[in-house]
Amino acid sequence: MTPMLSLMQAATAVEPLPEEAASASTNLAATLPPAITSDGGLDILQLILHASLPVQLVMLLLLFASIASWVIIFRKTKVLNRAEREAETFEERFWSGTELSKLYAGATSRNRDTGGMESIFESGFREFSRQRRVADTRMQLETAQRGMRVASARELDGLERNLEFLANVGSIAPYVGLFGTVWGIMISFQGLANVTEATIASVAPGISEALIATAMGLFAAIPAVWAYNRFATKVERIAVRYDAFSEEFSSILERQVPQE
Repeated sequence: MTPMLSLMQAATAVEPLPEEAASASTNLAATLPPAITSDGGLDILQLILHASLPVQLVMLLLLFASIASWVIIFRKTKVLNRAEREAETFEERFWSGTELSKLYAGATSRNRDTGGMESIFESGFREFSRQRRVADTRMQLETAQRGMRVASARELDGLERNLEFLANVGSIAPYVGLFGTVWGIMISFQGLANVTEATIASVAPGISEALIATAMGLFAAIPAVWAYNRFATKVERIAVRYDAFSEEFSSILERQVPQE
């Protein structure tokens, strides 16, 4: 019976384990990084504030690129929608049977700058009217067509302005974010040199801070790529519409030239 009693005493001597576990959990909670909340979630703001200076600069650059992209997106949406509405409105007036001279007088008499399809019409008809006294009818038509091409190129250049910025943000932002992530991970692993015992808890906060840079890169790139593809398609469709109008208007002017 003596060995049995000794075993029972040894079993009762292990009672302080719960206190050790409680103290260990307390120490673990104390060592949690400030970016990790008590419920296991992440505080994004704390991750950004506790990141290294190069990673913070990368995040600031990506934030600026994202804000600039959204400003361009809203402005470009308004400009392209207005160009489409103006083209539809002028086409209705052009094909309504109104005389070309009256359309030209209406485009030039107003105290405003003509734009879009109306500007193409105004340039073509102005050059055509200037060359009425020229005996060479081919030169007269070519001059009018050249004026319409110049006006069309000017209008399309205005519609395409700042689209290259969206393209650059869409293609470069993920790599900029990846650079911030790689730099942050390098800093995290370099910090392990001063730690006697490396654990995942000592590396995870730095890696989480670094991965925010990649997330911000994607946040800036995805809307920029979507907007660039959408706006490029719209500009191409408007360009086709301008070219079709120029060809139709050239045919009308050709019929007005007196045949020899």
